[in-house]
Formats: sequence, structure tokens, C-alpha cells
Amino acid sequence: MPTHNVWFQCANGCDGHHEVTDILYRCPRCDGLLEVAHDVAGLKRRGPASWMRLFDERYMRTKFPYGSGVWGKKELVYPDIDDEDIVSLYEGGTNLYWAERLGTSLGLEDLWIKQCGNSHTASFKDLGMTVLVSTVRAIISGGGDIEAVVCASTGDTSASVSAYCAAAGIPAVVVLPKDKVSQAQLIQPISNGALTLALDTDFDGCMEVVQKLTQDKRFYLANSVNPLRIEGQKTISIEIVQQFDWEVPDWIIVPGGNLGNVTAIGLGFQMMMDLGIIQRLPRIVCAQAANANPLYLSYMKGFREFEPIVAKPTLATAIQIGNPVSAKRAIAVLKAFDGIVEQASENELAHAAAMADTTGLFTCPQTGVALASLLKLVDKGLIGQQERVVVLSTASGLKFVDFKIGYHTQALPEIESELANRPLELPGDVDSVLKALASSIK
Repeated sequence: MPTHNVWFQCANGCDGHHEVTDILYRCPRCDGLLEVAHDVAGLKRRGPASWMRLFDERYMRTKFPYGSGVWGKKELVYPDIDDEDIVSLYEGGTNLYWAERLGTSLGLEDLWIKQCGNSHTASFKDLGMTVLVSTVRAIISGGGDIEAVVCASTGDTSASVSAYCAAAGIPAVVVLPKDKVSQAQLIQPISNGALTLALDTDFDGCMEVVQKLTQDKRFYLANSVNPLRIEGQKTISIEIVQQFDWEVPDWIIVPGGNLGNVTAIGLGFQMMMDLGIIQRLPRIVCAQAANANPLYLSYMKGFREFEPIVAKPTLATAIQIGNPVSAKRAIAVLKAFDGIVEQASENELAHAAAMADTTGLFTCPQTGVALASLLKLVDKGLIGQQERVVVLSTASGLKFVDFKIGYHTQALPEIESELANRPLELPGDVDSVLKALASSIK
């Protein structure tokens, strides 16, 4: 029996429990992925109404660390950690936006956008990184010899690792694919003092290097193969339901790259079901770029097999991953949630992002993939007009300004830019302005 309320165990079912402070990423017996397990029987001693009341009392308050969207659910994430070891930048608590105009244009009455990019480093990665870096601090506090936290990244993970490590005073090393990360993403780890390494390879190549490097336990792995990341990210599910006054939406649509987020969202909803907080599960859609679509290809074969691919360049650079580490876990979640995998072409994702922006959003290209996939599912009649749909916007559009400028200047290769909106250059007099207004405003 476990001596703690939370522990690592093999996702493939091998016997044995491991401390979450063990520097361990895979099962020692079968090399399968690990997962974080909880004392669910102990958690059930508190009733559903009591859990909801507790979480509502803490939500977005200033008492450290419980005002965090993650640590306000500490008992369901990492109950054993000392508050003194928690490294929090008050992540989570992001707004759930009723996209009324966008929904109307798609034929939906109840479309919502979960704005995960409204976080400290402008992406959902902060939710998992607070748990991971807090655990590293706990390991160091207990005498562990960790010299640096290391990650491979397409941009957002490196920003989050560097910020949380800087807040904790722990060295960070980020490994990026050269010339495949936006300048807005690249400057974040540089500014936070991380050792930033740009390798002449793609993300999957960076991941191979990092996995070899972190075989040395002095270098702690921060990618989503580490199940601690999943624990923080699963609070997205809990927060969404909480923001709906504990009602469950019908659909959750998530951009999918390394597939940790799909896994985390499923685990969050399942934990709420286990505790009686909710009585049903939503359907989950994983949206992939057609140029980086190994999960979609597997879905089209009924998930009978999964084969990594070499991802092609895509505007949705954060999900340009051909060999996702969480594929097996994500497939299990999608099967349990009657899930769907859809894909979007480059033109479809760019158009969907631009269409959303005309209704007041400023979407990243990954969110464009999710919205384009939503459009397809509505057209196919799989999502009904009155069903409640939540699309996860995973990062701020401000990280992808080159994508936005390229679209509106019609400079993106093979993109039609139907909604391009270039500034008008006029003489400096009011008559010229009035003429422009007369021809433009309807």
C-alpha cells in the first residue's frame, strides 16, 4: 500500500509504486510511461458538494498558493508537497469567453473559448510547469542533486520552463529547433536567463537529444513524458466545469501535438467523475494540422495501430510533432470519451484563425487548427446547434505576430488570405479619410 496520497505507477499496469520525488520518467520494468496515481478512496471521504465549495472559496483569491488555478485544487494534484516548495506565478484562472458572434457564424448557439493563453507566459504550459518545477524544488530541498531543468520545445514549453525556473532560482536549459520558433517565443527563455540551444533539427530531433541528456539524473526532464506536467494541465477540465457552475459541456476541442493536453483533459474529467463532482463526461476532439497528423492517421484506422511520421512544416509550429510521446495515453482517453480526431490544412487553419479574429479574438495558429476542425464537424452534422462546445485556445496570438502579418499582407505561401485587411495609405487630409470611410464602412 502507498505511504503517501500520491505516487507514480506504470501506465501499462506493472506492479510497484514510486515516489513522485524519484527522478524517474518511465517504468523500470517495461519502459512504459508513468502516471500519477491518487488515493481516490481517501479523497472520497470528502463529498462532492464539499469539494465544489472548497474550490469556489479558493478560486482566484490571494492566499498563497491556493489562489492559483492549479494549487486551488492541490488535493487533486499533489497533496503531499509542502507549500514552501511550491513555485507559482498564479497560473490558471483564465477566462472562459462566450464567442457569440463566432458561434452564430458557425451555426452554434453555445460556443465558448477557454483562453489558456491569458497566463503568465501566454500559454497553457504554465499549468503543468508549476507542478513540475515545484517538485524539483522539493527534491532539492530534500537533498537531491539536480543541476538544471531541461526541455525540448517548439516554443511555449521553453518559455514556461525558463520563467518558473527563474522564479525558483533553478538553472534551465532549453533545446529548440533552429529557425522553427517564433521570435516572440525565442525571446522568452533568453530573457529569463535560460541556456538556450538552437539545434539544426526538428522538434523530434531535439526530443531525442534531451531524452539522452536526461538519463543523467542531474538534468531533470521537463517535457510532457514527465507525468507531473499532466497533473497540472488536468486542472483545465476542473476549471472549465467550475466556471460553468459545475455543469459539463458537451464537447471539448483541443489542438494536438505531443498529445499531453488531450491526456490531461481526460484525466481531469475522469477524476471529477470518480469523486462524484460530475455525472457525465464530455466528448473530446483532438485537432491536428494535416502536415503533422500521426494521431489522425491512426484514428482513421480505428486506432488499430499508431505509426510516427516525419512532420512537415506547418504554420501551427507548436504542434509540428510527428512522434508524440503521449500518443498511447491520448488514444486511451479518446476511446473512453467517445472521442474524434480531425485535421486541418494550412489554408483551413489560417482562414479559421482570421475568421475568429474578425469577431474580436486574436488566435494563435494552433487554435486555428481547433476552430477549423470545429467547422468541419459542424458541417458534417456531428456537433449540434444547441450543444455546448468549448475550444481550448492554447496560446496568445501575440506569440505569432509573423503569422498574422503574413496572412494580412498575403505573404504566406499557398494561403488564400480571403480575409486580408491591409492598412490604407492616404494623403494627410480629412477629405481623403472621408472618402475611404464612405467606401469602406457599411
